[in-house]
Amino acid sequence: MRTRLVALPLYLTVCLGSVCTLRAQFPEPSKEELQMTSDPKAPGAAAVILYREERTDDMLHYHAIVERIKVLSEKGKEAATIHVPYDRSWTKVSDIQGRTVHADGSVYPLTTKPSDLTDVKSKYFQRNDMVFTLPNVEVGSIIEYKLQIRYDDEWISSPEWTIQQPYFVHKAHYFFQPSRNWWHGVMWASHVKPGTKVVTDSQGRYTYDVEDVPAVPDEDWMPPLNSLNLRVQFYYAEYHDGEEYWREQGKAWAKETEKFANADKAIKGAVGELLSAGDTEEQKAKKLYDAVMKLENTDFTRQKSSEERKKEKIKEIKKAEDVWVQKSGGSDELALLYVAMARAAGLQAVPMQVVNRDRAIFDPDYLRLSQLDDYIAVLTLNGKELYLDPGQKMCPFGLLHWKHTYASGLRVGGKGATMATTPGNTYTQNSVQRVADLTVGPDGSGSGTMRIVMNGQEALNWRQTAIRDDEDEVKKRFNEKMRDIVPDGMQADFDHFLALDDYNSNLVAVLKVSGQLGSATGKRFFLPGMFFESHAKHPFVASDHREIPIDVHYPERLVDDVTYHLPEGFAVESAPQGATIPWASSAQLRVVSKTDKDSVEIARSLAYNFTLLEEKDYNQLRDFYQKVATADQQQLVLTRAAQAAK
Repeated sequence: MRTRLVALPLYLTVCLGSVCTLRAQFPEPSKEELQMTSDPKAPGAAAVILYREERTDDMLHYHAIVERIKVLSEKGKEAATIHVPYDRSWTKVSDIQGRTVHADGSVYPLTTKPSDLTDVKSKYFQRNDMVFTLPNVEVGSIIEYKLQIRYDDEWISSPEWTIQQPYFVHKAHYFFQPSRNWWHGVMWASHVKPGTKVVTDSQGRYTYDVEDVPAVPDEDWMPPLNSLNLRVQFYYAEYHDGEEYWREQGKAWAKETEKFANADKAIKGAVGELLSAGDTEEQKAKKLYDAVMKLENTDFTRQKSSEERKKEKIKEIKKAEDVWVQKSGGSDELALLYVAMARAAGLQAVPMQVVNRDRAIFDPDYLRLSQLDDYIAVLTLNGKELYLDPGQKMCPFGLLHWKHTYASGLRVGGKGATMATTPGNTYTQNSVQRVADLTVGPDGSGSGTMRIVMNGQEALNWRQTAIRDDEDEVKKRFNEKMRDIVPDGMQADFDHFLALDDYNSNLVAVLKVSGQLGSATGKRFFLPGMFFESHAKHPFVASDHREIPIDVHYPERLVDDVTYHLPEGFAVESAPQGATIPWASSAQLRVVSKTDKDSVEIARSLAYNFTLLEEKDYNQLRDFYQKVATADQQQLVLTRAAQAAK
């Protein structure tokens, strides 16, 4: 029998589940379930899952799902629309049943035909999305459905049980009957609720029962969910354990990577033309980096189709030499080209492939090379390792895109590959300086100019945005960002960028600003003391408790400087107080105010040098940002000079 190992794609928009057994009829809801209007186990929840079940049987080749959900609010009615993505090339969705039960016990069965929508279609596969909506759902309803995903006899699946769902789960049951035709047996990795465990019976079947599972966390600045969610993953084993898997698969990965990054004769010739005899190692590294960065990165433009490449007689890229000859390639190909060129120049360089931290955290228990995303280059200069990102268009030499910082994966080393983790950025690598020069009118209006000076991650973001989008779209998006920065009543209009194409220089955005700046109360005018923070949403202030780690993506220094030119006849009654607010070695806010005869200059500097924090540090983090929020609420108060003199 032809056998393939696949992970069944069951990423549902809502949670999956069932009643106690998969029967032809749904069980009758209890009186308590019908009358439920809120859930003390999930205060404020839009909906809760009363019960869910998944059964995978690789002997009979089906995956069955049943779920019962109690709707507790208007927002909870969104759970009535079910999305079931599946691969149409080898699976089909069948036996869909569903109904809605109102709080008074009236029943409305699912009678409409589900929509089978094509999501992605290629020469080799077609991913569809089966969609149906349970009828007549109202607040207080119980919605329930069941279905099967069947697959052909020559296929087997290795299910992944996603224990945490968007809603609180009262009770869930999972079952897996593996195929007995897979001679290596089954491996599994679990991250389950404390006090529970996966049970294996004498026939090799797996079950898991759990109650009172919290909903998937939804907080600001969270690390990727795969590092938090409760789950169980099964594998039809080709190896005895995970250590053997990564050792053997790492060897294969390293072999293919090294084959591509081989510094052959053509690469050595190109490097010889780019470098000078007297170049230091650092000069060589930077010249080669600039040469690679000048090539077309098709991940930021458009990769030509196989038909286009054939018509234009362009060879398929199989090695670094092909990238250099064609002057274009994808991000991974360009990163490996840099490694090849660095080696041709006599530099010590190795490739590394990481899991992007904006998507997931590398999980050694997840036995799939497919979790790896992007290649970077690790260069040794003067005895120190330097992590480079030549596959990220417009990324400066020596900087990693934040999604590649604190990112783990495989690195070529020894006779194969080793697991490794990249370092993080420092706040000195990422800074934004916001400067405003404003003339205040006697009616409280304001007009002037703004300059936003960026380096590091913010500059990289806008340079890459400018590659992907046209000029009008970039201007629109920048103005939208400014609305969240300038005070209410003021409008900032983006004019142009300076040094947009020079990734080795600061990126400068030039804007014009105008509008109603101040408000009058009696004899006084009130102006925002912190122009750029007048309606800022300070993180971590609103929530007094945190149960999950914090990931702010990257450290940064934010420097503001605003100069108010006062109208004639006005004087300063009070200005923001100077302050220095430290948080150990992690962060600091500094405010300085300077008043002259006809102007006021207010400078604000906020620097934080952390990226990842544990939940135990949350109280100190929140305390710091509460102090920042208080300092940012200060105002500049003006009065007419004659009145102020009395």
